[in-house]
Amino acid sequence: MDHRLLEIVACPVCNGKLYYNKEQQELICKPDGLAYPVREGIPVLLENEARTLSADEIHP
Repeated sequence: MDHRLLEIVACPVCNGKLYYNKEQQELICKPDGLAYPVREGIPVLLENEARTLSADEIHP
């Protein structure tokens, strides 16, 4: 994932900062508890494509 892209991409729900999880290939929004998939290097920033994070994932 390009670090320059991470600087400009934002959560489509709250416009907050997203964090990249390389292992899971996801962009994480902790305030909303959502994980957006990254498919073939392209972030899929659609709320209906995001998975809900578990409580353990939000507060490890």
